[in-house]
Amino acid sequence: MKAAVIQEIGTPLAIDDIPDPEPGLTDLILKVGACGICGTDLHMSENKDPNVGWRMMHPGCVMGHEFAGEVMEVGREAKQHWNPGDRVTALPWIGCGECPACQAGLGYRCPNVISRATPDLPGAYAEYCRVGARETIRLPGQVSFREGALVEPLAVGFNAVRRANLKPGDRVLIVGAGPVGLTVAMWCRFFGAQHIVVSDLVPARAQRSLALGATAIIDASAGDVPEQAADAAGGPPRVVFDCVGVPGSLQLVIDYAVPNAQIVVVGLCMAGDHLFPTKALVKELDISFAYVYHQEDFATVVHLLGEGRIDTGPLVSENVDLTAFPTAFEDLKQPNLQIKVMLELN
Repeated sequence: MKAAVIQEIGTPLAIDDIPDPEPGLTDLILKVGACGICGTDLHMSENKDPNVGWRMMHPGCVMGHEFAGEVMEVGREAKQHWNPGDRVTALPWIGCGECPACQAGLGYRCPNVISRATPDLPGAYAEYCRVGARETIRLPGQVSFREGALVEPLAVGFNAVRRANLKPGDRVLIVGAGPVGLTVAMWCRFFGAQHIVVSDLVPARAQRSLALGATAIIDASAGDVPEQAADAAGGPPRVVFDCVGVPGSLQLVIDYAVPNAQIVVVGLCMAGDHLFPTKALVKELDISFAYVYHQEDFATVVHLLGEGRIDTGPLVSENVDLTAFPTAFEDLKQPNLQIKVMLELN
């Protein structure tokens, strides 16, 4: 099959022929319909500071963990529940299914988890990929593969907003208008926040959040973000999301927050950072970190997509085929106005 493969670290991906995946007893083989490019993959492709606990990439690795597709083959022990032709999305790992983490729907914490973009589990920047039947969720008929490939980033935002203990009528400040920040804005609106202010150094990026539920946007480069946010929201935000994930961004949101505010860190910082905790202590801030999601979050997002209760259209800024994919992937490593670039194979 054709796949976008890492040739050498720091060089563009290459379209190459690799072996077709084969199903284990409880696995499914999918024909990939769509797969989104995630910022995590951009980091992983360059092995940026793997000392933070991120796995090393090697030549031959295939990335891609935001995907949906059609079942083509079914492992022997999965035939009772799955059939060729089923349209699905899946969590980006395969757990053992028996440990406490897997039983709790947190397979990424499984001590024997098989992670995607490893030799044992190539990702979905390819024509086909292998998934675990336990980690797979059917897509309703009206949900496209493109929407199915957005379930993973939507679940990240869902988990982040849930961890914020959002209250109806809340004022919210979201720092960073990339794909994660936009999904957070969408879920804040869904769960009843009254004022949702999105801040970004590039106002054109923040502008897109207005179609997803934001009530105001501010230009972070203009300075005094807390004052701008309070003016836009009719008062200081009680909840602040860090959706940037670079050194200094956590300190920035601590500086922005008012006393007793809730901070949720969603952006994935891949480097060491320095922090002055006294400011957070004096303000008595509640700070939580949102990594990924519970398996039930995936199912909830799929259900809401099937009911037409969330609109994902504004999240996708470009669709590319496999031939154009390596160039599109490299382009995202430079400053740009893209939101979510989607690989579409069908």
